[in-house]
Amino acid sequence: MAVATQSLEELCINSIRFLAVDAVQKANSGHPGLPMGAAPMAFVLWDRFMRYNPKNPKWFNRDRFVLSAGHGSMLQYALLYLMGYDSVTIEDIKQFRQWGSKTPGHPENFVTAGVEVTTGPLGQGIANGVGLAMAEAHLAAKFNKPDAKIVDHYTYVILGDGCNMEGVSGEACSLAGHLGLGKLIALYDDNHISIDGSTDVAFTEDVSKRFEAYGWHVLHVKDGNTDLEGIAKAIEAAKAVTDKPTMIKVTTTIGYGSPNKANTAGVHGAALGNDEVKLTRDNLGWQYEPFAIPEDVLKHTRKAVERGAGYEEDWNKALADYKAKYPQEAAEFERFVSGKLPDGWDKVLPTYTAEDKALPTRKHSETCLNKLAPVLPELIGGSADLTHSNLTELKGIGEFQKGQYQNRNIHFGVREHGMGAICNGMALHGSGLIPYGATFLIFTDYMRASIRLSALSDAGVIWVMTHDSIGQGEDGPTHQPIETLASLRAIPNLTVIRPADGNETSGAYKVAIEKAKKNEPTLLAFSRQNLPNLAGTSIEGVAKGAYILVDSDGTPDIILIGTGSEVSLCVTAAEKLTAEGKKVRVVSIPSTDIFDAQDAAYKESVLPKAVTKRLSVEAGCSFGWHKYVGAEGDTVSIDRFGASAPGGVCMEKFGFSVDNVLAKAKELLG
Repeated sequence: MAVATQSLEELCINSIRFLAVDAVQKANSGHPGLPMGAAPMAFVLWDRFMRYNPKNPKWFNRDRFVLSAGHGSMLQYALLYLMGYDSVTIEDIKQFRQWGSKTPGHPENFVTAGVEVTTGPLGQGIANGVGLAMAEAHLAAKFNKPDAKIVDHYTYVILGDGCNMEGVSGEACSLAGHLGLGKLIALYDDNHISIDGSTDVAFTEDVSKRFEAYGWHVLHVKDGNTDLEGIAKAIEAAKAVTDKPTMIKVTTTIGYGSPNKANTAGVHGAALGNDEVKLTRDNLGWQYEPFAIPEDVLKHTRKAVERGAGYEEDWNKALADYKAKYPQEAAEFERFVSGKLPDGWDKVLPTYTAEDKALPTRKHSETCLNKLAPVLPELIGGSADLTHSNLTELKGIGEFQKGQYQNRNIHFGVREHGMGAICNGMALHGSGLIPYGATFLIFTDYMRASIRLSALSDAGVIWVMTHDSIGQGEDGPTHQPIETLASLRAIPNLTVIRPADGNETSGAYKVAIEKAKKNEPTLLAFSRQNLPNLAGTSIEGVAKGAYILVDSDGTPDIILIGTGSEVSLCVTAAEKLTAEGKKVRVVSIPSTDIFDAQDAAYKESVLPKAVTKRLSVEAGCSFGWHKYVGAEGDTVSIDRFGASAPGGVCMEKFGFSVDNVLAKAKELLG
């Protein structure tokens, strides 16, 4: 094919292909096959349909784009460069996958402006897209008026065979179909190749029928390599269906244009090689040097800058009209988007005295959520089919269902992993929403990838986890977390808080809400069993991560360190030791993460190095506690799986009793 015979659109599509080919070749690392095959659908989408402003990537009413098949990241970087985003220059593309570059191996929203969510773990992106679409639906239902519409955008996702194999995508897409998210449009790059070769070795289901069963509108473009009008008509048809999401199956050839590697696993995850790059250039009539883009292409694609400015200008006029007609709603909308909290919001958080009734911290959590819901209308979320165990219902606020998107109680169903990824998408929508997702603490194992990604990608989600120990009781070891807290505390940028009573639960929510607005996730671990309200616990103490709850006159002989349901054991044991003439300090550590971030002086004031007799008490594994108890200290912990019995019996049998804490403390004291 000679260059002269190529249409302008073909030149644009080949520009995407060869930016990917050249970047992967220079890096000698990456995935060129997907960008080569998916370039036509991506170009049609970005050139003809999507509304965005390259000079303001965070413009609120932009259409959201998610490359769920994140290994094909050069597809997105090429689009950002061609369409005129300042975040990706040709030099950035030349630095693909290099240290400190804006073009990392998989798209990262915190690195590259124009990337909405972090993708790479397959299936996460489409599930994030469901969350983005849910956020749009909720805000549109809440703020739009018959004569004034300020929330009106689509979520577009490109996903691949791997995304459709991963279970998280099925969980999220099933819920999306149930909810009828009409502004969610997914383009499925149906190329029949994965790392192991043809997908026939493991994946032969009819994906279209599966999505139809989910309740999606399903279309098929049989020639995704060259039928640009077919792609465009499919997107138009998808937009015309407003009561269900659409999946457009676009059959493509992975590595399109490569004479020897197209339609093979060899083009999936490795550079083509110099010889094959030359052959591909010849085959597609691309006689340009590496990274060179024809002027006609840039002149055409950069029209997106002018279009985008026009889109934003029109929206700003609509917003001004909305503010004139609905000033109260407009003020709330602008506060949402600004990420600011209303003045005095935290005054509603309850406080308790030692005389108040003993309750599970999950019950205190329910109280906090329902105190916060009226003053924080951005708070939205729910449970993975455990609403009445997690106690996460916002009373009187209604259920988020098809046609009732203004409501804030979400039923995620038994879909922990999907719930996690959806919450991340809602948090990353950029609208100031504070999503929360709830299940039993043990089932974070089903959603760990989503929790990790919330921490990695700055998603301000609140993870509400209940039944936090062997105190869960009769359900037995399958439902009793042992190593779970330690493993969650190991995740960077995730704040884990395990409160001891009502005051600490209020403090936990204060921290979590503030962190959510800073785009930081928090995981809260609550008890099933009743816990006494303790004298001296405080909202302020939680903000420090650890604090002195009970102290002695002078330097203590021993420090008892507790978290959650075990703090009360430490307090009672301290009383008995004090009566025997010992000097005892009790330290509550609701969050090791927050405490570790304090300055050295504060940490020394709480856990002075001179006091080497220390005993930590937590109904979880000992892993991680030696950092705080030191070489001369000890732990009351559980380093085996639990047992099926009433919670109180489990606690007693495994040593979580005042008597055992006393015995361990006396052993340390000699």
